[in-house]
Amino acid sequence: MLTTLIIPLSIMLQQVTPVHTYNGLHNGIVVEVDLPEGEDVGQLVLVDFEHHRVSKPTSLTRGTHDLTRRIPEISDLPSAVLLQLLVQGEQVGTPLVVQPMLSREVPVVEDALRPDGKTTYTKIVGWQNEAEEDGVEGAFLSGWRVYVNKDAIIETSLGNIRVSLRPDVAPNTVWNFRELASGDFYDNTNFHRIVPLTSKGNPFVIQGGDPTGSGMGGPGYWIPIERSTLEHDFGVISMARAGDPDSAGCQFFFCLSRAGTARLDDQYCAFGETIEGADVIRAIAALPLGDPALGKPAVPPTISTIKLITPRVINHSKSQRELAVD
Repeated sequence: MLTTLIIPLSIMLQQVTPVHTYNGLHNGIVVEVDLPEGEDVGQLVLVDFEHHRVSKPTSLTRGTHDLTRRIPEISDLPSAVLLQLLVQGEQVGTPLVVQPMLSREVPVVEDALRPDGKTTYTKIVGWQNEAEEDGVEGAFLSGWRVYVNKDAIIETSLGNIRVSLRPDVAPNTVWNFRELASGDFYDNTNFHRIVPLTSKGNPFVIQGGDPTGSGMGGPGYWIPIERSTLEHDFGVISMARAGDPDSAGCQFFFCLSRAGTARLDDQYCAFGETIEGADVIRAIAALPLGDPALGKPAVPPTISTIKLITPRVINHSKSQRELAVD
């Protein structure tokens, strides 16, 4: 006997749709609002990625609206937020990411000595906004990037890992990852490097995203590092790179513990958190190594694809993240 699954209209449709992905400073942010059948009025509200409101709800009807005229707080956003539609007080549809396009925070670097006392590396010691070189105080706003919020599902040979992406802490890194994933860049890649423990015995990282599987592959370009405030902790995904802070491209790693990866804060760009699949991360980390010195697994676990899917509402506080992955 066949069973018909009835899905509410409010779940099937994207209720708020941006007319343009990129919106110049003087062009506003134009969106199309499509309310559920039988509803004449809804509300739009901005919330941060811990789901705290950062604007007052504004009432509106279905049709075309300029967000900058309806929600004045948009002009002063310091980082990306979510735009949520409410109908009778309930969330409807998938939120939009509203990301201010701000002048870049450029890393200030210096040579530092490694623990071996012999070799040096490039260490980020501070940040300076590029606008300050032209005498502008604070970050300079050029407009907004607006798009539908998505989670990432990393489908591996050992199971799936669901990642909540964080454009509020690393907007351009998240955008780059989304573009590569939606373009099938990560299909049939693997986790080519597993470092189960640091020299001090703390769980470290698993690394993947290289289409060559050698650790040397990339997308053909580098992306500038961003000043992410997301701490490296178990389940956090961050960009792998070479010595140059701006040398990341496509390779990423998952952290295996706070104790092992805390030193990566302010040096690498974390851009998302695991909300499902902690067991998969641990299973990958436990695989036997063919070359322990290089962290090369005997049989590299594969990534069949990375899909972008409708997110779930989740509080991104640390306690909630630990609850989601433990």
